[in-house]
Amino acid sequence: MMNIRRRRPPDSPTPTPNANPNSNANPTTEPLPTAPAIRAEHLTVVRGSRTVLRDLGFTVPRGRITGLLGPSGCGKSTLMRSIVGTQAKVVGTLEVLGLPAGDAFLRSRVGYVTQAPSVYVDLTVRQNLDYFAAILDPGRAAADRRRENVTRAIADVDLTSHADAVAGTLSGGQRSRVSLAVALLGTPELLVLDEPTVGLDPVLRRDLWRLFHTIAADRGATLLVSSHVMDEAERCHHLLLMREGEILADDTPDALRTRTGAETVEEAFLRLVDDAAAKKTAGHAAKEPVR
Repeated sequence: MMNIRRRRPPDSPTPTPNANPNSNANPTTEPLPTAPAIRAEHLTVVRGSRTVLRDLGFTVPRGRITGLLGPSGCGKSTLMRSIVGTQAKVVGTLEVLGLPAGDAFLRSRVGYVTQAPSVYVDLTVRQNLDYFAAILDPGRAAADRRRENVTRAIADVDLTSHADAVAGTLSGGQRSRVSLAVALLGTPELLVLDEPTVGLDPVLRRDLWRLFHTIAADRGATLLVSSHVMDEAERCHHLLLMREGEILADDTPDALRTRTGAETVEEAFLRLVDDAAAKKTAGHAAKEPVR
């Protein structure tokens, strides 16, 4: 069983590759380090009588955007909490950047953005980032570096004109970008984003995906982005498709379409769901006693 380190409240993001950001474009491939950013073997999480994650095995390649896609309730958030080290009762092997998930040395190397915006609503955008920057990089000697990192992170999410606005007065989409800015402090090697585009209008979704691709391309960072919107799969280099706590596929969008003979990733996902259901039914039938 893995030792999981819990983070202090609030449930806040913690500070952090190349393709055409257009949704219909296929990401380009380039040589990458062979060691994956994330490696899981026999990963299982049981909550009460329910098995939330069931014997998962997968890898997440470095320097790429991996999409974690599946319907609501399939275990995506539980898997992400396991990766960042905040999920209890995790069994199996889970390595992040070559270390056990939740290791103290990962705190400045992994950025995490939760589904709900996690900011102090009574502070301004800049004050929120100043606060988290001081936790990540404390001391007077680091004051100039913190100031530069805060300014850069605010610019990254296109909130420079709102830097002095109180977070509570911002729209939901803007508060989500403040959470993302906090995660970008320190330029982490791995950025874990739990449904960052849910509830956003199409323009904001497009702009965020452009930012994700810029981060991957310019900084060589690895991004794991969860979503239940299948058209976002086309914006990813690699995909993990989940259903009912299991991984149905671990491949590129092109390979998934080829493997299933589907025209879209959504169609490929539905075919994989049907295949899995058929195998499960056949397995149950084989166990039925002969009368």
